[in-house]
Amino acid sequence: MSLQNTLTNFVKEAVKAKYSIDIETVEFQATRKEFAGDITVVIFPMLRFVKGNPVQIGETIGNYLVENVNDVKAFNVVKGFLNIEINDSFYVDFFNTVKDDAQFGFESPGANEKAVMVEYSSPNTNKPLHLGHIRNNLLGYSVAEILKASGKKVYKTQIINDRGIHICKSMLAWKRFGNNETPESTGLKGDKLVGNYYVKFDQEYKKEIQNLINSGTDEKEAKATAPILLEAQDMLRKWEAGDDEVVALWQKMNNWVYDGFNQTYNNLGVDFDTLYYESNTYLLGKEFVAEGLKTGVFYKKEDGSVWCDLTEDGLDEKIVQRADGTAVYMTQDIGTAIQRVNDYPDVGGMVYTVGNEQDYHFQVLFLILKKLGFDWAENLYHLSYGMVDLPSGKMKSREGTVVDADDLIVDMATTAEEISEELGKLDGYSEAEKKELYKTIGLGALKYYILKVDPKKRILFDPKESIDFQGNTGPFIQYTYARIQSILRKADLNDAKEINESIVLHSKEKELLKQIQLFPEVVQNAAQNHSPALVANYTYDLVKEFNSFYQNVSILGADSDTEKVFRVQLSQVVSNTIKNAFGLLGINVPERM
Repeated sequence: MSLQNTLTNFVKEAVKAKYSIDIETVEFQATRKEFAGDITVVIFPMLRFVKGNPVQIGETIGNYLVENVNDVKAFNVVKGFLNIEINDSFYVDFFNTVKDDAQFGFESPGANEKAVMVEYSSPNTNKPLHLGHIRNNLLGYSVAEILKASGKKVYKTQIINDRGIHICKSMLAWKRFGNNETPESTGLKGDKLVGNYYVKFDQEYKKEIQNLINSGTDEKEAKATAPILLEAQDMLRKWEAGDDEVVALWQKMNNWVYDGFNQTYNNLGVDFDTLYYESNTYLLGKEFVAEGLKTGVFYKKEDGSVWCDLTEDGLDEKIVQRADGTAVYMTQDIGTAIQRVNDYPDVGGMVYTVGNEQDYHFQVLFLILKKLGFDWAENLYHLSYGMVDLPSGKMKSREGTVVDADDLIVDMATTAEEISEELGKLDGYSEAEKKELYKTIGLGALKYYILKVDPKKRILFDPKESIDFQGNTGPFIQYTYARIQSILRKADLNDAKEINESIVLHSKEKELLKQIQLFPEVVQNAAQNHSPALVANYTYDLVKEFNSFYQNVSILGADSDTEKVFRVQLSQVVSNTIKNAFGLLGINVPERM
């Protein structure tokens, strides 16, 4: 239990004993450097319940704590702030309980704990993954790992958007211009090959629009009647009708894409427990549209289209099925959610990792599922995140101006190599070891740079800035971890002896222990807020605290064996916490650097 949690109960007890008043919360803050103390109770919020002079109230609570709490050594009051000094024995006791706990900070799920399904990635099968998908994958994977560490049972999933007009555009362009080329014949990854034909479709479509405009058609009509678009729409209708030739082409090209995606996921270090395909789930969605029509959740317009009226809920009317009976995105999302709970009855909630341009869509989806009577719909969360920009500007898939995920992963490793060689950090490494390390540093830099930012904020991604061995970066933290491993190798302490309570702690040791104590709370807060940024920035603070300790306190040259053992073991706990925290972010830590 953290110092704050321990003291909260005693402060409440003091107020009850001295003033016969129950207070709900106690506000703490770090003690300012110029005052003695380890933690500060802010008295001012209590004045709503406890009448009197804040200094006197602080003195009264402070005296009670010194008399009744073994861990409280002394106190001082400055205006309305009660600064509390804690006995070293409190920190030593804490240290002895965690030093051999490899899973410190992590909780196991309870026996009857409902599972959470976290959806991320969810790409379209008409193009390769790009920088925007990278943020999505990193966020979704990390949130799933954090929820798991907080004590939840978690399933990682994605919905693969494998049907629709955008898929038919790639198929039609390949059919017209592809000359039967394949990933094998071209040497291209399947997702890249298919993505090239999506771009090709757009180029041909624009040419046809221009030809129609030149022959006197207005622009709006030209966009709607371009022959290549009409043919793609016809292909979609044939696919939904089960046309053998169209379905065979669809299966072939989608399989190329899946192979390509799997390579990217492997390179990025993300995985899934289960996959869903829009081509399957939209059918279940249509069943529930029919069900909702019977129960009055939906209504049919004169043209035969089906809608949900959400105006009384402050939203608008939403189409759930077109007049020709074909599905829209909402239909598929309704079907997917229901299918997931059918497949995994222990799922009690879901997290959808999708960009903030879809905020309204998920508001509507969650409300419709509630109206359809699903109790788990109360526990649906849209992990909405901002876009990723590059110094060069916005990305557009159909124009082929996106930053390809695979290319970026390779570029990050190359940048890591250039910077590492400039710094001359890797003497004595074999070429294979260097290559593996560059990949670890490059990926760590990419992941940390993206995950340290609050998910809701937009990011301007600068690859060079992300690979810096100083400051709030992945490589800086990885380097500190590797430094600690070097200390542990030199120390070669195999015994895990208990540290005696009588040891006198250096102020830097105490600060480091305070920071370690916060880790379980950070994991829980990150899970509640669906925010890997809390874990990332906590890890940076821990590393800063360790480096301050390292610079001010001799570890291997300590004055006594007891101090040396303690400082080495303390370094071990720090490195374990860094490794666990970075594991939640999907980042590897190198043993040497």
